[in-house]
Amino acid sequence: MILPYKLGRSAARVQAFAVALIFCFAVRIGSSQQLSIMPVNVFLTPGQKSAALTITNPSTSDTSIQIRAYAWQQQNNEDQLTETEILAVSPPLVTIAAGSTQVVRLILRQTPKDREATYRILLDQIPPPGEAGVIHMVLRFSIPIFVAPPAQVASQLDFHLERKDNQLFLVGVNSGQSHDVLRDCILNTPGGRKLKLPPGGSPYLLGGTTRLWSINVEGDLPKIGDKLFLTAHNLGGSIEKQIEVTAAP
Repeated sequence: MILPYKLGRSAARVQAFAVALIFCFAVRIGSSQQLSIMPVNVFLTPGQKSAALTITNPSTSDTSIQIRAYAWQQQNNEDQLTETEILAVSPPLVTIAAGSTQVVRLILRQTPKDREATYRILLDQIPPPGEAGVIHMVLRFSIPIFVAPPAQVASQLDFHLERKDNQLFLVGVNSGQSHDVLRDCILNTPGGRKLKLPPGGSPYLLGGTTRLWSINVEGDLPKIGDKLFLTAHNLGGSIEKQIEVTAAP
């Protein structure tokens, strides 16, 4: 997964951009690296204090990667990452030879008590030494880490719609102690229209958080008081429920 995440004030923000200004000389885009990372989600069960990532470099050149751990929260409808010492990464900097594989260990220094703890591992590819006239594209991967507490916990989802001016939002509230996901979301209007969430957004709804998703609406917006039928999938299976349109606070 590539960007974007809002980093906390104690975390350095690293983004991979390539901008070519072409005047009277030619600029060549360097061949991009390839990386394979498994698993793409890490789940630590109660009492488990370590896990491993396997990074494979199938390309024809060596590549270096910086790996950092962050605490992951959702605030103000944004993913926020802040530096943490609770989750350690070993080694934090690796160079993987062409066609080779590197195992990276994740070490948990403190277990959660009564709710799921959430982290993310950012893997930033380090560009090779500068070469005149060549721009190298680099990669960033973000791997979610979910750590279960000793007692079993679950998500608890509730939904409603909010209308503000000429916009409609699906509001999801997770009052539980564990994360959930929202996929394949469709809102059926009383008139038979099917409204969908725009593609590409994060599906995660962490425990104890509220999220808003903007809804694509062509034509008239549903009125305040209208009831739409929501169908979606989450970690527990299918969601089918009627939800009401309210005025945004």
